[in-house]
Amino acid sequence: MFLKLLPIACAGAALLAAGQVAAGEHTVQMLNSGPGGAMVFSPAVVQARPGDTIRFVPTNPGHNAETIASMLPAGVSVQRGAMGREFVLRVTQPGVYGVKCAPHYSMGMVGLIQVGSADSNVEAVRTAVSRTPPLARRRFTEMLGRLR
Repeated sequence: MFLKLLPIACAGAALLAAGQVAAGEHTVQMLNSGPGGAMVFSPAVVQARPGDTIRFVPTNPGHNAETIASMLPAGVSVQRGAMGREFVLRVTQPGVYGVKCAPHYSMGMVGLIQVGSADSNVEAVRTAVSRTPPLARRRFTEMLGRLR
């Protein structure tokens, strides 16, 4: 009897496990003012899993979201959202993804997405942060301290 039920139990366990790793969706607002001051992404740090979607919503006009070439896991290409439009980023590789609003980058409108473990590229991101505008550098440094 046990041997007849084993395949059913295995199939059930597999379905349960698949449901636990289903892709998630995260929403980030692009704001003129919010937590952390003027010109911010809220939340500024997103914890995600491979396959998750990050939806950047232009709550206030005049913003975009785009990834930063020097702050991406290996094999991930830069992606850019249009000005004043929602930008959807699907994260596929583990690591840290740096994001900026192009017109407000020097004002520190930046964010980080940690996908799985940050181990794969966190040192490269730290190095890249040292070459960012002063306010972006200060915000990135604080965000790096919040990674898991």
